[in-house]
Amino acid sequence: MLFKQLFEPISSTYTYLLACEETGEAILIDPVLPTWQRDLAEVSKLGLKLLFTLDTHVHADHITSALTLKREAGSRIAHPAIDALTCVDVPIEEGTPLAVGTLRIDPLFTPGHTDGHHAYRIGERLLTGDALLIDACGRTDFQSGDPTALYHSVAGKLFALPDETLVYPGHDYEGRWVSSIAQEKTRNPRLGGNRSLESFVELMNGLDLAYPKFIDFAVPGNRECGVCPPGVPDNLSQYCDQIGESRQG
Repeated sequence: MLFKQLFEPISSTYTYLLACEETGEAILIDPVLPTWQRDLAEVSKLGLKLLFTLDTHVHADHITSALTLKREAGSRIAHPAIDALTCVDVPIEEGTPLAVGTLRIDPLFTPGHTDGHHAYRIGERLLTGDALLIDACGRTDFQSGDPTALYHSVAGKLFALPDETLVYPGHDYEGRWVSSIAQEKTRNPRLGGNRSLESFVELMNGLDLAYPKFIDFAVPGNRECGVCPPGVPDNLSQYCDQIGESRQG
């Protein structure tokens, strides 16, 4: 398997490029609109064919490039079926793997950050989206978020995976790239150390976080699989505009 982790600096989002080395078929998971040309250039440089894009959930902090990539590269849009987006070509559900050449991507329903959130397991790698971050987790105070559901998704489902499973998050704001289930079970300050459900719910309900600055544009745009809606103010235009090269790993 070919695996690359790409970083978009405006929303601190990780996009993942996975490909089958036998067939050259590829998928981009959580692609971001400002970096769509960079991502396609990476696909082209490696001699791959982009078969799918796949998002973990309807994002509130950036706009997916799924629709743009479909138009430019002919890729099909995969997305959790529970969100019932009319623009989706391939609805995704837990229990039904997605095949990309010889790669098997197993969706794991992990609600809590949003009610439709999914993580994706590919062998020993786990792409956790916003459900589980490195030393953190996604917030639960918008888009039908639910701290009880998130606790069960992470503590009950993700933490049940083998300790050596590598955790690749949807975001990181401190320059970290990868963790593991063992590490997050041990030291995650929100969910690790056998924290109780009651304690976690109290913690999350007491965070008093600022209203997400791009949510009113991102959510409707992402429900159309990546349309930058009208009326985006100048101070937020970077979420829709293409940017140049950013760091890769």
